[in-house]
Amino acid sequence: PMQNVKDGAVYPSCLITGGLHDPRVQYWEPAKLAAELRHKTSKDSGPVILKMDMDSGHFSASDRYKYLRELAFEYAFLLDTLGCF
Repeated sequence: PMQNVKDGAVYPSCLITGGLHDPRVQYWEPAKLAAELRHKTSKDSGPVILKMDMDSGHFSASDRYKYLRELAFEYAFLLDTLGCF
């Protein structure tokens, strides 16, 4: 997807997540995508948020409370993007 980021294009708000111990997607790939979006997008684009989980891997949280905390973070990002706060 990084090759498809267009210089000066307007992109919506993005929440990019990753995990340090992910065997399928290495931790630098979401970081590179976030950096590319921040560098090439126009000033009218939404924010690009990178959330890197330092404890989990590809399937994210394994316990119920961590899963609910991550879900709450995602909903908060969505509600903030929609202007509900």
